[in-house]
Amino acid sequence: MLINMYSKCGLLDHGRKVFDEMPQRSIVSWNTMIGSYTKDGQTQEAIALFMNMQREGNTPFTEFTVSSVLCACSANCDVFKCKQLHGFAIKAAMDWNVFVGTALLDVYAKCGLIKDASLVFECMPERNDVTWSSMVAGFVQNELYEEALLLFCRAQVMGLELNQFMVSSVISACAGLAVLIEGKQLHAVMSKTGLGSNLFVVASLTDMYAKCGSIGEAYASFSGTEEKNVVLWNVMISGFAKHACSMEVMVLFEKMQQTGLLPNEFTYVSVLTACSHLGMVEQGKNYFNLMVKQHSIFPNVLHYSCMVDILSRAGLIHEAYDLISKMPFDATASMWGSLLASCRNYGNLEFAEFAAKQLFEMEPDNAGNHVLLSNIYAANRKWEEVVRARKLLKDSEARKEKGKSWIEIKDRVHTFMVGEGSHPRIAEIYSKLDKLVEDLKDLGYEPQTEHDFHDVEDDRKQELLRHHSEKLAFTFALMCLCSGAPIRIMKNLRICGDCHSFMKIASKFTGREIIVRDVSRFHHFRNGFCSCGDFW
Repeated sequence: MLINMYSKCGLLDHGRKVFDEMPQRSIVSWNTMIGSYTKDGQTQEAIALFMNMQREGNTPFTEFTVSSVLCACSANCDVFKCKQLHGFAIKAAMDWNVFVGTALLDVYAKCGLIKDASLVFECMPERNDVTWSSMVAGFVQNELYEEALLLFCRAQVMGLELNQFMVSSVISACAGLAVLIEGKQLHAVMSKTGLGSNLFVVASLTDMYAKCGSIGEAYASFSGTEEKNVVLWNVMISGFAKHACSMEVMVLFEKMQQTGLLPNEFTYVSVLTACSHLGMVEQGKNYFNLMVKQHSIFPNVLHYSCMVDILSRAGLIHEAYDLISKMPFDATASMWGSLLASCRNYGNLEFAEFAAKQLFEMEPDNAGNHVLLSNIYAANRKWEEVVRARKLLKDSEARKEKGKSWIEIKDRVHTFMVGEGSHPRIAEIYSKLDKLVEDLKDLGYEPQTEHDFHDVEDDRKQELLRHHSEKLAFTFALMCLCSGAPIRIMKNLRICGDCHSFMKIASKFTGREIIVRDVSRFHHFRNGFCSCGDFW
């Protein structure tokens, strides 16, 4: 068919001309033209052509027509049109069709309507492997990782044949939860099914190991693959960047180009991130210029955000602000957040108040910005401003995300919060932690009360610092893991200075490697030192 031929050659305009000149059009012609527009990313044209088809009323649509148009809605995240098409499908008794149902749940999931997607999935009388893969991927896209793992278990119980898309999605779920044991089990399953050489699966596996704190195993997965694409190189470079392995990032960056592959915008985000984590200002500037001049990549908002972070972390607050003022984008909350955090580290009240004002307007529901400004005031002992900042927080009704840490022990994830009281062994944990703190004091550990910003006496501050969630998770790991085993702790907020100091000395005292993943990076504590070089 001419339309199909033109479509495959990228000549859609010629295909449309042939279509328009046809005296009579069959359903195959309509489906081919609509499908061609969808595959080419011309989603509005695909939807418009479907509407013309309905207006003419001469050709009844089929399940292939509906699924093609639903794919177009998915690309645009057009929920309204998706629901209209869902209604069409129900009236035409096509909602039971496996192709239509799969397309429906896919568009609902991509638009964030995961409950609707799940309802479509559960109501389908027939499902194929694509349907299962789409639903698992939908859960992962919406950060419902536990639901993705549970659905995968259902698929295994049913004996469903695994494919690369489902496996890579489930591995991504393990990465999101940072559950290394389940990830390793999936690695074993993947090897048995012969999917171990698939680049999509290898990329997901490498990413999972990196996000679970096992950067060595991530590199083993990466280096064990002979033919690598840009995606796999980017995953490994990103993994090294998050683990503050700056030399490894730069070496891989060069090796990637030696293989004939050119870095893209994602590669440069990782390289600039590595520079940011180690305070490499000049190197960051050089890479930014290299990206533009040598590889002709126009810097996007993420690249500028990395540069603002590099300058801010290094204390070049005025230079960071100048970059924000001159860049061709509106500043993001991430940029103002970097500036505000640096003002805390370097005691710059003037820029702190300005950055906080921007953040209050951009993120009115984020209480963390109010708390950070309050902490800056407290660090400078401006208690009246602290009271005013906290009153503003109370009046705004914004909520602060509570700090929590979690650790995986014997196939179970244990979560802790500051002042934890619900864990079944909490009394034992507190007792062991108190003893541990006294032992560490003999090695030079002193609670850094300047990292607690409550207006209370030092004794009370020490008590509050002692019961931070990562210390509780670490103590529980000491009670449960065998001697010498590394301890991996995940955390939803930035690790504080006192906990950082605690982990350094604890690593020397216990002879353990302690790996802490906070909101932005990994810290590897070994023999009294941290991989970040105390710069984070």
